[in-house]
Amino acid sequence: MLITIHPDNPEKKKLDEVVKVLKKGGVIIYPTDTVYSMACDLMNRKAVERMAQIKGVKVEKANFSLICHDLSHISDYTVQFSNAIYKLMKRALPGPFTFILNANNSVPKLFQAKKKTIGIRIPDNNIARLLVEELGNPLISTSVHDDDEILEYITDPELIYEKYQNRVDMVINGGYGKNEASTVVDCTSNEPIIIREGIGQLYLF
Repeated sequence: MLITIHPDNPEKKKLDEVVKVLKKGGVIIYPTDTVYSMACDLMNRKAVERMAQIKGVKVEKANFSLICHDLSHISDYTVQFSNAIYKLMKRALPGPFTFILNANNSVPKLFQAKKKTIGIRIPDNNIARLLVEELGNPLISTSVHDDDEILEYITDPELIYEKYQNRVDMVINGGYGKNEASTVVDCTSNEPIIIREGIGQLYLF
């Protein structure tokens, strides 16, 4: 199913439709502030397994990120980090960044693996953040890649729907996506390190 949602003022009725799909264990494709991504409810193990299957990876090997509404969710899944890292994240988020943090004991249960780190995102995108808020817990998410060797990501939601309509339950059309991913910042040691340059520009301390 393809559903069009206004990117600036997402209609609550439509968001509720998507949340209903997520709560039933559905897998969706949705817009972020970077590329279109695939997501499911973090708390639904079967949905997480299904998403890994669609991506062609094992759950325990998957590098999925958590999409949060704000920083208040983060301590549920991470080991305590420094005040300097918190200030850096507060300055950068919402925004096109993925912060890699040390995971706490609740994360291995979600991934059925000894996962020691987790990627955290708070996209500067109203659809993404309001979906998480309506759902009541983070989404688990991964970027949607293109098969084209030059274009790494598909930017047109209608083309995404054509490609994935038989594999996912819902594709959200929230306008054209970008074709560059987030900047990834490793915050697992004392000093944050940019390990992938993406759209987001970050000045470390």
